[in-house]
Amino acid sequence: MLKFKLPQKSDLILIVLLIVLSTIIVLLPNGFETQADNNTTRVRALVLETDNSLIIETGIIKTGTQALKIRILNGKFKGAELTAFNQLVGRMEFDKFFLPKDKTLTVLNLNEDNSKIINATVVDHYRIRLEAFLLALFVIILVAFAGWTGIKAMLSFMFAGIAIWKLLLPGLLKGYAPIPLSLAIVALLTSVIIFLVAGTNKKGLSAFLGAMSGVAVTCIMAILFGTLFNIHGAIKPFSETLLYSGYNYLNLTEIFLAGIFISSSGAVMDIAMDISASQAEVYQANKGISRKELRRSGFEVGKAVVGTMTTTLLLAYSGGFSALLMVFIAQGTPMINILNLNYVSGEILHTLVGSFGLVLVAPFTAIIGSWVFTRRTKNH
Repeated sequence: MLKFKLPQKSDLILIVLLIVLSTIIVLLPNGFETQADNNTTRVRALVLETDNSLIIETGIIKTGTQALKIRILNGKFKGAELTAFNQLVGRMEFDKFFLPKDKTLTVLNLNEDNSKIINATVVDHYRIRLEAFLLALFVIILVAFAGWTGIKAMLSFMFAGIAIWKLLLPGLLKGYAPIPLSLAIVALLTSVIIFLVAGTNKKGLSAFLGAMSGVAVTCIMAILFGTLFNIHGAIKPFSETLLYSGYNYLNLTEIFLAGIFISSSGAVMDIAMDISASQAEVYQANKGISRKELRRSGFEVGKAVVGTMTTTLLLAYSGGFSALLMVFIAQGTPMINILNLNYVSGEILHTLVGSFGLVLVAPFTAIIGSWVFTRRTKNH
């Protein structure tokens, strides 16, 4: 049976404030609410039969229309059977192919009084329940292992998702300056996550100041070297699509640069928290420790943590870019050509600049922590 440590009053206040703030952010309109047709509805459906006679296969590429006989599984028209269509455009990253017994997300177009289905279009495989199961499993394991801290971590995870979806992305679409906006959101998330998990104490303050110093360094280096690398933000997937969708005023390059320190901010927080927590434990065990000794302790922990964290970023980015690199290798492309391509250079910039923040946050946090923990006992 799990035993939970009773939360402190400050923790409860933070949690209540976070829940209230999250609710307000979710309910506030962001200006990009879906302009849904009142005569459409989305349902879960089961594929009963497929008709592939209108599909043209050219090697591994399929184009044309796949006809599906489906049965609606929920909503007003539950149990109804009808034919839906799946359009294949010949691009494997966008196309989906269905087999009997597959579950689909389907859009139903209805008549004016919504009493009858006019036609149906299959959107994709239905994955919501599986996604919900994975999320629930994650929450259970997190809470089972970390107890009350796991609950706080889950709340911070939820708030981060809400802030990105409802504040950061709509703000970028509205044309707000990407770098200041992203810095503000990262500062908000860093403060919420660190103070919620670590508490409103010296450990939390040290971790927050250290993390923000690492983020600031990453931001400055992203701006500086992003200019020197001469890379346009349109190298990121779907960026150019935004320009053609009526958002030609967006500064894609600044959005790309902001993404560099946003991407590394989570790892930066981890290192800052590791060092701050270790210094807090050392200080609790020996409150007579000098500032210099506590700083040295933080440096030693930082050396161990940084050694693996920099590789973590490399693996994370190269893993997402592996297919492109395999194409170059298969074609025998010279390494000098590969390293000079704009989208490869962009990932190199992403990895190296992010790694600078990870390396520097360690000494920054150690220095800040040694001052925060010992400032009242300096003369004793």
